[in-house]
Amino acid sequence: MSGMVTEVRSPRHDEMAAYYRALPYASGLPSWEPADAAWHGGSEPWSPPRTPASAEQLEKWAAADIKDQAFHPIAAFVDGRCVGASATISFEVTVPGGRTGRMAGVTATGVIATYRRRGYLRQMMQAMFEAALQRGEPLAMLSASEGSIYGRFGFSPATYRTRWELARNEAALLPAEPDPGSLELVDAARAKTAWPRVHAKVRAHRVGELRPLPGRWDGLSDEADGTNGPLRYLTHHDQDGNVDGIANFRLPWSPTTDRAGTLVVEALEATNPVAYRALWGLLIDFDLTKTVVAAGRPRDEPLRWMLTNPRAMRITRQTDNLWARLLDVPRALTQRSYLTPGELKFTIDDDRMCPANNRTWHLRADGPEAMCVPTGETADVTITLSALSSLYFGGMSAHHLAHAGHIAAHTDGAVGQLARMFWTDPEPHNSFGF
Repeated sequence: MSGMVTEVRSPRHDEMAAYYRALPYASGLPSWEPADAAWHGGSEPWSPPRTPASAEQLEKWAAADIKDQAFHPIAAFVDGRCVGASATISFEVTVPGGRTGRMAGVTATGVIATYRRRGYLRQMMQAMFEAALQRGEPLAMLSASEGSIYGRFGFSPATYRTRWELARNEAALLPAEPDPGSLELVDAARAKTAWPRVHAKVRAHRVGELRPLPGRWDGLSDEADGTNGPLRYLTHHDQDGNVDGIANFRLPWSPTTDRAGTLVVEALEATNPVAYRALWGLLIDFDLTKTVVAAGRPRDEPLRWMLTNPRAMRITRQTDNLWARLLDVPRALTQRSYLTPGELKFTIDDDRMCPANNRTWHLRADGPEAMCVPTGETADVTITLSALSSLYFGGMSAHHLAHAGHIAAHTDGAVGQLARMFWTDPEPHNSFGF
């Protein structure tokens, strides 16, 4: 092993096939830990694995990825052989206050089994962090395929998602004013037009939501997907005829009576409460169904508070969604705003991969404006980089993180001040992965 030559760099076009073969999803291997997945609406724990990609598929991916300026692949080579692969995607994400922040989305990560435990993942991660900083992206995020992998690189959960079920016979809505708009079942072509418009309006006000990459909804189809049947599309129009809500759902076939009559909502977004209520009102009372299942939903789904029996909505799966990692602390903290004005001095001393973050910082927030600069004054708290990353979008508890030992208070009331400044309502959420 001492004679091995290791390189960590971007793969060339002629190396892309080998790059993909280091990734589980391209090789037909498991790409998620064996646990009930809150992003999967089926009765199985998670969706079935893919078959290994063909040479033609690998070349098609390579041609698209090489041209994609938002896609930044990285690979580990040992004696010229690609043994590890990962990538970042340049995204824009809504941060507290409604602003748009730049973010590096870490995706498609794998090391060939016979080369694991040799530090190749850490080297690729370090290279991706440095490249993201050069592009001016002060934040990295990912969906963790396994919960124990990414904490050592500074990532920590920042958003959650749930899968819930609702029995149709329990799904009565509280009375409300009549809907001045209308619902319509549409085909995939119309859904492809409606989704970007609705999502853009939702994203502007939802902390944690991503700006979709081009082609996000191109794959919508009216064709059947095996026994799952085709996707169906339901739109809501306001009184002027403008689309202000849309849902994708399906009615999968089941070989057993316990899952028969299930309606699976794969995505639903609305720009206002009236459209939101109208969409759910039809879906939870769809003819010839018994159960509604919705996956990848926020923990604080407003529908619960529209039901005559809030207990009827049962959370069947819950997991963390996106994990965050601050790469440039002052830049990240000043691109968001803070609901409660105030100031705090905090020390970070555990960032081994982005050492410029290790110092005492003075954060001052006044409405939409914030300042974060180094200081020689005594800190109010010492906080781990991962804990600050979890707090960044405002959906985690500073008190719980302190109780767990991730935050040490040096002045009275400092943890409460931290909690008040970083909190957001509603909780952050993003509706799709990468």
